[in-house]
Amino acid sequence: MATTNTYLNFNGNCEEAFTFYKSVFGGDFTYMGRFGEMPQDENYTVPEEDKNKVMHVSLPIGQSILMGSDCGAEWAPGYVPGNNFSVSISADSKAEADRIFSGLSDGGKIGMPLNNTFWGDYFGMLTDKYGVNWMMNYNEQKNK
Repeated sequence: MATTNTYLNFNGNCEEAFTFYKSVFGGDFTYMGRFGEMPQDENYTVPEEDKNKVMHVSLPIGQSILMGSDCGAEWAPGYVPGNNFSVSISADSKAEADRIFSGLSDGGKIGMPLNNTFWGDYFGMLTDKYGVNWMMNYNEQKNK
C-alpha cells in the first residue's frame, strides 16, 4: 500500500527552515542536495543564482518523512506562502505508481510525467482537478 509524506517548497530559505525543523523534531537529514549538484542536461542549465539553493532535503520524523526544496528562478513567481506544499506518495510498485498517478491526474494537470530520474527513482508531479499538488515516487531498490 502506498504511503504519503509532506513536501514543502520555499523561496530560498529551505535550508534555514529545515535546520529549524531539525532543532524541533530532532534526528538527522537523510539527504540534502543542491541544484548545482544536478548532472548537466543539454535541455536545462541551472541558473547561477539557484546553484546553492536546496534541490531536495529529507528529515525523518517518526514513521513519516518531511521533505522540501527551494523554488528555482522559473518557479519563484508562482510561490505562495501557505500554499507551498505537495503530498508525496511512495508507491510499493511501478504499477501502483502508474495507477495512482493516472487516477489523480484525471482532470488535472501533469507538471512532470512519470519517468526514471537521475537519482534512480520513478517520479512524477501533478496538480489534481481540485488544485492539490502531488508527487509520485517509486524506488525499486527500497521495495525489493
